[in-house]
Amino acid sequence: MLKSYEAIYDHGQIRWLSDKPPVDEARVIVTMLPPQVSTASETCRTPSARIAGKGRILGDIVAPVAPEGDWNALK
Repeated sequence: MLKSYEAIYDHGQIRWLSDKPPVDEARVIVTMLPPQVSTASETCRTPSARIAGKGRILGDIVAPVAPEGDWNALK
């Protein structure tokens, strides 16, 4: 069965992006893909300067903010 491995070809060298194939020598077929263009969803987003520093932590990451007695959904 054929298996695909993702790699980057750079100046005559292949840099594997995941696990390297478990073979020392093999016949290969290389398909060149167009360069990847980053989209808005892939770029790192930062908050607006108008809201920077205005957030508050109301509770612990593992404990609820409101006491358990105030929960109506479980009744």
